[in-house]
Parts: sequence; structure tokens; C-alpha cells
Amino acid sequence: MFAEERQQLISALVSERGRVSVTELADRFSITTETIRRDLAALEVSGNLRRVHGGAVPSDRLSTREESILERAIQRQAEKLRIAAAALSMIPEPSTGSILLDAGSTTETLADLLAQRSPASNGSTDELVVITHAIPIAGKLSAAPGIALQILGGRVRGLTQAAVGQSTVDAAFKLRPDIAFVGANGIHSTFGLSTPDPEEAAVKAAFVKSARRVVALADSSKLDAETLVQFATLKDVDTLITDNAPSAELAAALAEAGVDVVIA
Repeated sequence: MFAEERQQLISALVSERGRVSVTELADRFSITTETIRRDLAALEVSGNLRRVHGGAVPSDRLSTREESILERAIQRQAEKLRIAAAALSMIPEPSTGSILLDAGSTTETLADLLAQRSPASNGSTDELVVITHAIPIAGKLSAAPGIALQILGGRVRGLTQAAVGQSTVDAAFKLRPDIAFVGANGIHSTFGLSTPDPEEAAVKAAFVKSARRVVALADSSKLDAETLVQFATLKDVDTLITDNAPSAELAAALAEAGVDVVIA
């Protein structure tokens, strides 16, 4: 196989999987790791990918790159729906207790499912307390039957349409929800959970520390990724719901941290 043909295949694999390792590529093409590293260097120069420790990721995976909530809402919709459905099954019926929904397209899908879920038909007046700082989620749940909505205030960040700032953080620390469903832009074996924006990270960190149980919702494109600001370690998470099996390195780190992994 010519180097140019091999590099095209490598570029396609990176785009498809989100991350590939040097050893995996060397085994796949039956060549040395040194040759693969030269291929990755050439592909990085041409802008096709970005090299990271032990492998490569797509060139658009920069530590501060962040898409708007509207852009994310139309991506990987089937995967997010499966993840949200698995998360919904963790919320007991009849709806009692309290949950916290972080801002994000997957948690917003969970809010859609919650709004569609019929309240108990046994005459009970019990309500599920739902806490959020996300304007789109609040809009979906404001009139939903069986739900008592509580909104955390603060400065609304336009890109994510979520409240951020010290007042949001302080409000989160005064609560103790049963479950916090949190999103992340990256989940990495050593760096943990991360997001590009420091203010978003501060709010997410408060959610993680406040909740009795932390469930991370992340489609597989977020796995093995690192963005600028860490807001939690893997040990801070009780359950990860995703749509595909994590890489061997991440799976081992999750197991060591005691995280239950649910593949939706």
C-alpha cells in the first residue's frame, strides 16, 4: 500500500472514531509505529488531524473549541436519544425525589423524555423536583405534569443558553439532589471530565460535588477527549451512560475509579 493511500485511510478512521492510537494503526496496517508517527505528522501538517499523546484526534478537537447548543442538538441524535432513554430509566416512578439536569444537548433530550412521561395515574400528587440552569431545559419542563421545576439563576451564556457565574455556583452548593445528570465535552482516562469554558466548568463542578449520585451522559465522540478545564475526576462519577464501548485505556481507568458504564 502506498503511503498516500494509507494516510487517506488513517484520516478516515480518525474522523469516524474520534481517536486512534499509534499501536492500533501499526497493527492494522502491519507496519512499524515509527512509520505511523511519520504518517500522523504528515497528516497534521496538512490539517487532516491533530496528534495527541499515543495517537491522533480530528483537527477540530481543540481544547477550547465549543459548539453552540443549537449546533449540538442536530448531531448524533439517535445516540443521544438512546443515552437519554437509559438515563430516564434511572429516575423512579412514581416521580418523587429530585434530579439536577446540566446544560447540554443530551440532557435536553432527557428533558424531552421527562416531559412526555405520563405522571402516576393513582391519584398521587407527588412531583419530581427538577433543578436546572439551562434555559432550553426549563422551557421544555415548565408546564410538564408531575414536575416541580426549580431554575438556578445567573448570567446566561449565549453559546450554551445556560446560567453561569458565582451566583449559580453558590445556589448549586445549597442543594443536595438525589441524582445529577451532567454532560461533558471530554472524558479522559487521566484528565477526567472537562469542558472548554472556565465558568461552565465551575458550575459543573458544583453540580458534581452537590449531588448524592452523579451520572455522566456523553456520546462516544466525547470519550478519550480532553478540553481546556477539568471539572471532575473519574472517581467523582458514579455512572457513565454512552453509546459505544470505551477504549481499552479509558475502560480500565473507569473500572479502577469504580464507575459503572452503561452502553445505550
